[in-house]
Amino acid sequence: MRAFFHPFLPLVVAAALILPVSVEAQQARPPQTVTVVTLAPQDVTLTVRLPGRVAASRVAEVRPQVSGIITQQIFDEGKAVAAGEPMYRIDPASYEVKMAAAEASVAQAQASLAQAEREAKRQEELRQRGVAAQQALDDALAAKDVAAAAVKVAEANLLSARIDLERTTITAPIAGVTGLSEVSEGALVTSGQATALTVIRKLDPIYVDVTQSATEILKWRRAGGVVDRNAQVVKLVLADGTVFEQSGTLSAAEPHVDEQTGTILLRLTFANPEHFLLPGMYVQVELPEGHVPGALLVPQEGVSRDRRGRPVAMIVGADSKVEQRELEIVRDQGAFWVVSGGVQAGDKVIVEGLQKIQVGAQVVAEERAAPAAAGN
Repeated sequence: MRAFFHPFLPLVVAAALILPVSVEAQQARPPQTVTVVTLAPQDVTLTVRLPGRVAASRVAEVRPQVSGIITQQIFDEGKAVAAGEPMYRIDPASYEVKMAAAEASVAQAQASLAQAEREAKRQEELRQRGVAAQQALDDALAAKDVAAAAVKVAEANLLSARIDLERTTITAPIAGVTGLSEVSEGALVTSGQATALTVIRKLDPIYVDVTQSATEILKWRRAGGVVDRNAQVVKLVLADGTVFEQSGTLSAAEPHVDEQTGTILLRLTFANPEHFLLPGMYVQVELPEGHVPGALLVPQEGVSRDRRGRPVAMIVGADSKVEQRELEIVRDQGAFWVVSGGVQAGDKVIVEGLQKIQVGAQVVAEERAAPAAAGN
């Protein structure tokens, strides 16, 4: 009689021998150690990061107010100038001649006035003695008045000539930093020309213009937000990711919504004593949007999504077993989620070791030694 032998029989026997050992090993395995963060309520200022551009707080285009040839450039390009400081000189020769002519006209008019006054006085004396007609007196008085008016016209012409002569020295209209000069010595310039000789920009303080959604502005104002020039709460993030050392203020808001973008222009003011910020630079602004007292901040690494896309977190319960909680998230805040429901103060959120656990598993919780702080 031939013995029956199945080719898979040794594998079945081996599995039967190994299986009890594996089950026992699993039962004897110690609880998995996980890293947790214990939630504590704290007051949080919600911020939003908005893109913006740096703009000078004052800009003045320097243009000539008289015509002539530039004879001298006095200022240094790219350097600071004070208000009223000389910058260019225009050849004053022709304006000096006009000034001298105006002075002569004033002297001539004053001489004519003195003669007219003497004649009027003489005619008045003759009229009192009855040896002159009233018409002669009237004519003398009228001539005196005409001469007095002529003096005023001559004095006005003298003042105009003096102003034109002074304008041959072009001065800085504001204090600030000069740009490059668009003209050099020997160039012909004309009064009120379209091309500016140079541009002066005031860089301290300096403005940052950002745009904010009109919807967000409405939420902010309903929450009691106002333009406060004394609230030093605005932070500036530079293009390289670093934070500007000076904090700023929300100084103004454009009372108009752009019809195409639905945004409002906000103007922020920053101190810029070292002239580190320059007009045209791209920056980002962390602008406060609201204040949440007693908020719970859950680290983002401890939050995932379930199959329905809902935010969930793994919590170590009172019996050291893993629980899953669905969260109600207000918004993000740095490396944290601001949570309004699903967890409470004292809950231990698992932030490390999530891949090695499941709901209901027994774990050993270890508090994270140095949790990252949220920006308030």
